[in-house]
Amino acid sequence: QRNAGSSSDGTEDSDFSTDPEHTDSSESDGTSRRSARVTRSSARLSQSSQDSSPVRNPPSFGAEEPVYSTRRVTRSQQQPAPVTPKKYPLRQTRSSGSETEQVVDFSDRGHLTGKHERHFSISGCPLYHNLSADECKAPTERQLRYKEKVAELRKKRNSGLSKEQKEKYTEHRQTYGNTREPLLENLTSEYDLELFRRAQARASEDLEKLRLQGQITEGSNMIKTIAFGRYELDTWYHSPYPEEYARLGRLYMCEFCLKYMKSQTILRRHMAKCVWKHPPGDEIYRKGSISVFEVDGKKNKIYCQNLCLLAKLFLDHKTLYYDVEPFLFYVMTEADNTGCHLIGYFSKEKNSFLNYNVSCILTMPQYMRQGYGKMLIDFSYLLSKVEEKVGSPERPLSDLGLISYRSYWKEVLLRYLHNFQGKEISIKEISQETAVNPVDIVSTLQALQMLKYWKGKHLVLKRQDLIDEWIAKEAKRSNSNKIMDPSCLKWTPPKGT
Repeated sequence: QRNAGSSSDGTEDSDFSTDPEHTDSSESDGTSRRSARVTRSSARLSQSSQDSSPVRNPPSFGAEEPVYSTRRVTRSQQQPAPVTPKKYPLRQTRSSGSETEQVVDFSDRGHLTGKHERHFSISGCPLYHNLSADECKAPTERQLRYKEKVAELRKKRNSGLSKEQKEKYTEHRQTYGNTREPLLENLTSEYDLELFRRAQARASEDLEKLRLQGQITEGSNMIKTIAFGRYELDTWYHSPYPEEYARLGRLYMCEFCLKYMKSQTILRRHMAKCVWKHPPGDEIYRKGSISVFEVDGKKNKIYCQNLCLLAKLFLDHKTLYYDVEPFLFYVMTEADNTGCHLIGYFSKEKNSFLNYNVSCILTMPQYMRQGYGKMLIDFSYLLSKVEEKVGSPERPLSDLGLISYRSYWKEVLLRYLHNFQGKEISIKEISQETAVNPVDIVSTLQALQMLKYWKGKHLVLKRQDLIDEWIAKEAKRSNSNKIMDPSCLKWTPPKGT
């Protein structure tokens, strides 16, 4: 039995009624009292204020207007009446700006979890979820059977690990460290282990879907910056470094042996004992402070792999990282009193059936836009001339690589046409003298609008305006020393190429 003053459904402590015509009858039936949503807090405030201050009547507008009264109606004064379900107003705004209330009848009895007698929101209402309060309290037969099955499966769990199992787990941990997942057998029941494996697979599948949809990229877990010598370089693309290094976001590299480390302290200790001051291999070119080293991917595998991983941070189309044995790497450096610092490199197949003279080419970001890219390209064609072959870069080219090659081909053609004194010119002769592939020559001539078809013949137009523009640029260049000198090359083609 509840105390007097509580409401019929237990959600409100008191009700207030105002009726201008039937003030007395409202105490008996309570059917015509004014509808008002009274919250629990406002009801309590009204009760406390009712004892301390008199009730204010609203102003009358006519002589015959009856006096309004407000009285507290207790349970003992009310006649038995059916319990009205609590109403949740859902406001909907019309286009005109006015608001209407759509009332949905839901009883506040029960809770979706089955742990509470009442609920205070639609999300916890059993009726809203097409259930009854009793259904939420009592589990179904299917739930009971599943619970019993799980309990039975979990009873099969071993009480503890044996000494041999502990030694096996410890040995696995010491051998693989963080590169592999710890052994999970016998740590829990087979049922729980199977649930964990399914969760792992599902999470991996969800991540793969997000990656395919473009919501996350392969570079989400990528290295952001690298400390390379006296430079700190921001990376452009993802490179497949080991996960324990990639998740750090920042790598420290030795600029001579290209080993990568996790912290500045490790790098400092490494530099104190690192004996390398230049790339491994043979120095085949030197002019001033610029040198080029030929590194065999088979003889210096680790160095070449580290070089490819470093290059992938700045190249989008590079796919070769670890299979470096069929390639030769030509590394350009700049020497000072501390050693030979990496400027860039290009790789080349030892046996290329398509006569590619460059497989991958890179200029380090700190040396870009200084003429070193053209030096690397010119050096690759210089090697092709020594081999008496016509070369071409392997496709596809990166965006910056394509710009550099087009600029180089344009410069080679304009220089050749400037020095050419004859009346008839041959694409084959240009190719043999410059070692540039005829396809690249034709595409460059078409881009310069110097190749025309007239009366059944192809004509090469010698546009003097482009040649004069190139001569003016050559005269203004201050980096005239950044030109490859064939006399400084000391190299013979490797056997088998």
